[in-house]
Amino acid sequence: MNPDTAPVELDLYQDVVMDHKRAPRHFGTLAEATHSARGRNPSCGDDVQVALDVAQGRIRDIRFSGQGCAICIASASMMSEAVHGKELAFARDLQQRFRGVLTGTLEPEDAALGKLVSLAGVRNYPSRIKCALLGWHALMQALDEKPAHA
Repeated sequence: MNPDTAPVELDLYQDVVMDHKRAPRHFGTLAEATHSARGRNPSCGDDVQVALDVAQGRIRDIRFSGQGCAICIASASMMSEAVHGKELAFARDLQQRFRGVLTGTLEPEDAALGKLVSLAGVRNYPSRIKCALLGWHALMQALDEKPAHA
């Protein structure tokens, strides 16, 4: 079957999600961060810090740290991979499409999410949507902040 035309699998814990939970990409601190923000969900204990090195309208580097459930960490890891080295407009647009899929306003097949589509199953578990979006909210908050050292 052609992977581009395969139906979107909506299982919550797909292999790619568990791989990102076990070995998160871009996990750690960023010494020369220009932007940062923290996302917390007190009801479940998820707590994620996102740090960025932004220059010339591009995310040159990204790191995230903290703790959270498998969905929270996997989503932040996949987010960091997806936006690393990309223009800010791309990151903002991707966040909107990802959020649209999770909240049901956009179908996974129409969102052009790449590997992020592996998290589409979260939409079937309303209590987990906040977990999947936490890192993304922190990313958007960080991008909206003034640079740390302008």
